[in-house]
Amino acid sequence: MASILKHPGLKPFNLSLIQLGRIGSDKAANLKHAREMVIKAASSAKKPDLIVLPASPPPSCYLECFNSPYGHVHFPVYAEKIGFVPGQPYNVEASESESVKMLSNAAKEVGTWLIGGTIPERDSGDNNVYNTCTVYNPKGELITIFRKIHLFDIDIPGKIKFKESETLTGGKTPTFFDTDFARIGLGICYDVRFPELSMIAARNGCHVLIYPGAFNTTTGPLHWELLQRARAVDNQVFFSMCSPARDPSAGYHAWGHSMVVDPMGKLLVEAQESEDILYTDIDPTTFTEARKGIPVTTQRRFDVYADVSRSS
Repeated sequence: MASILKHPGLKPFNLSLIQLGRIGSDKAANLKHAREMVIKAASSAKKPDLIVLPASPPPSCYLECFNSPYGHVHFPVYAEKIGFVPGQPYNVEASESESVKMLSNAAKEVGTWLIGGTIPERDSGDNNVYNTCTVYNPKGELITIFRKIHLFDIDIPGKIKFKESETLTGGKTPTFFDTDFARIGLGICYDVRFPELSMIAARNGCHVLIYPGAFNTTTGPLHWELLQRARAVDNQVFFSMCSPARDPSAGYHAWGHSMVVDPMGKLLVEAQESEDILYTDIDPTTFTEARKGIPVTTQRRFDVYADVSRSS
């Protein structure tokens, strides 16, 4: 986890979500399209301070990573070695990861913070494969990574059966990073169902939580918005999940509906199913007033129950 030094505070900033479509089995084409969409998002009249890519869909299988088809059979094939070590400078030019190089160059070219969705990552040491989110500053420097902690092993009879743990390893480190405008916590998709992770981030000073994700058309209508509003209200933070666009020809149909929710649970902006770019202003006033009006952050009873952030 990043340092828990106090952040100077939330400042106004513009957040952009790219609900990416047109992702297939050709990695080079996927990377090219993602780069084009980052540049397009940054060319808005009101340039965003932070751009977010999703976990994105393929044409024929399961999904979550923007650079490859999603599914346990695809992860080892598309996995890239990143070799990031927390606390040590990262040499992008020497990186083995094509995705890291593209994302780094895109962030540097447009001069914004960039959360690069997720990619399958093969660890250089233990050879395990992880579902990994990478983050870049406006200079194009890779400043942190987050490995999905909770693996999607589910079986809803007659609807969907999936077991990520057959080829993926779960991460072990809650992650957040500091910009000059906010402290931001990370998660990936299924992680949103486990409130402890967002609690840890919020209690370590995060103002905004961002989870690239890819719910399907079964779980999306049920819980996509509900979970985001719950995590936002529970922790009195801005909460956002960025989804891929829906591809009716794919084996896995993403729900889409990328969105941003404020600390009072109000929906600020939402996409539909198609490829889209969203923009919204993050207003610190909402954050401050929510915590002042309903002061749950100062009224918790850790003498009665445990503070989960203490064990992280």
